Amino acid sequence: MTELDALFQTPAPLAAEAVNALRAYLESHWQTPEAYIVSTFQTRDVVLLAEDHAIRHNLQLVHRLIPLLHQVGVTNLGMEFGASEDQAALDQLVTAQTYDEDQARRLMFNYNVGWAFQEYLDIYRTAWAFNRTLPAAAPRFRILNLSYKFNWAAAPIVRTPANARQIYRHGPVDAYRAERTRREVLDRGEKILILTGTPHAFTHYPLPIFDFNAPGFVRWEKRNLGQLLYQQFPERVFCILLHQPFASRWQGGAAQVYPARGALDQVMAEYADKRVGFDLRDSPFGALPDDSFYASGHDDFRLRQLADGYVYERPLPHYEGCTLDEAFLTEANWPEAQRQFPDPDWHRRPTTLAEYWAQIRSYVDIANRYRSLHAGG
Repeated sequence: MTELDALFQTPAPLAAEAVNALRAYLESHWQTPEAYIVSTFQTRDVVLLAEDHAIRHNLQLVHRLIPLLHQVGVTNLGMEFGASEDQAALDQLVTAQTYDEDQARRLMFNYNVGWAFQEYLDIYRTAWAFNRTLPAAAPRFRILNLSYKFNWAAAPIVRTPANARQIYRHGPVDAYRAERTRREVLDRGEKILILTGTPHAFTHYPLPIFDFNAPGFVRWEKRNLGQLLYQQFPERVFCILLHQPFASRWQGGAAQVYPARGALDQVMAEYADKRVGFDLRDSPFGALPDDSFYASGHDDFRLRQLADGYVYERPLPHYEGCTLDEAFLTEANWPEAQRQFPDPDWHRRPTTLAEYWAQIRSYVDIANRYRSLHAGG
């Protein structure tokens, strides 16, 4: 056993008969992640992929999905990381005769000056390359930027409703994303796969927020992207959770735990090919208990309460961070990067380009990022 394997040791919470029953279900319903995700569009118009950011194989999955989605008439991929102000330039990039790598960097930099991850940029290139294969009359595959440009240079030391408007100039962020999805996709009779961070992807699940004045000290948050779309179009929206650690129920983000008390990893341990997608809503996997942070405020929480579907590709010890694009941040754009450093009240603003690169490299050091992962609670 390697040092990394020891760090990520999984509990074994299920009896052998329970594991066998879950494996029997999997084997009779087995679909690759690609086939599973594409199949959900038979009955849904919006499918949200809930990702832990900057995990390489999750982005590679999205690359592979682009031609498969187009085959079933899904021509839109929504991206949390992208500004609507740059949509025309992005449309031009992915439909051009030649690919402009520098322009791709500029578009990503315009939204987040630290998002120097090659696999996200490669989504643009993959869409461009696929569009080049299409006959002239075929609809082009589109990457839809769901966000807008935040003015981090105006971020105050103490944030208030009044001065927050200096940063979030187009209003509440997920409301903007939901409205953009409706206007650009659903109102046109089209469908979309949305890649976004996990809290933004939940649909029927309300996020628990600590509130010392609330009953049970929990206030329920229902205003994120997936939740807003689900409230408007409950039969058209579907959330798929990509396998990831969960925050601890007892320590929040200070510690991480295995989903479903490690049961998913226990079930998948015997399979050489671990790449599978499956339902949670109407399957025995959805009945698995979970006691992570997501169970806060619930007496008996089950996975089906969290999402509609699940994708498992590999055990957590085998996760890798995204590749860094070393040309993304340079001495030339460093002054703008420092000025527009995102969320300066969450992360210390770097004073040098080298310090900023160190922060970015730390984010894709997955062994370090998941170092607090343990069995339960």
